[in-house]
Amino acid sequence: MEHEYWMREALKEAEVAKEEKEIPVGAVVVLDNRIIGRGYNRVEALMDPTAHAEIIAITSASQSVSNWRLDGASIYVTLEPCPMCAGAILLSRINQCVFGTQDTRLGALGSVYQIRDKKLEVISGILKSECKELIDSFFRTLRRKL
Repeated sequence: MEHEYWMREALKEAEVAKEEKEIPVGAVVVLDNRIIGRGYNRVEALMDPTAHAEIIAITSASQSVSNWRLDGASIYVTLEPCPMCAGAILLSRINQCVFGTQDTRLGALGSVYQIRDKKLEVISGILKSECKELIDSFFRTLRRKL
């Protein structure tokens, strides 16, 4: 139940990305039962291949607590993190990553790659159908326009 609550917050961020014509991925960082960082994909808007939801949420969280070490925090992401984002999660010392749907192309927490250590708990499949449908509908619409 708690995981679903926070994933719904990540889905809100993904919806903002969709409205801005970005790949709809959202993330929130939670510490002590409150959101300390939010992010959604901004790759197109910022013309920056590193502007993924997770990176933006981690940066926001670090600024919020004035520390790059996010020990005890959890990150909720609508799509399984890519290798870059999985690395950022590890480097920030986040303890738990909860994601909605797998990324069968670049997923780095078990689907395609395995970039994790024993300190990182990974939970997948939270609100999977909602997260998957958001991504799938975005790409269906994009393909129709091509």
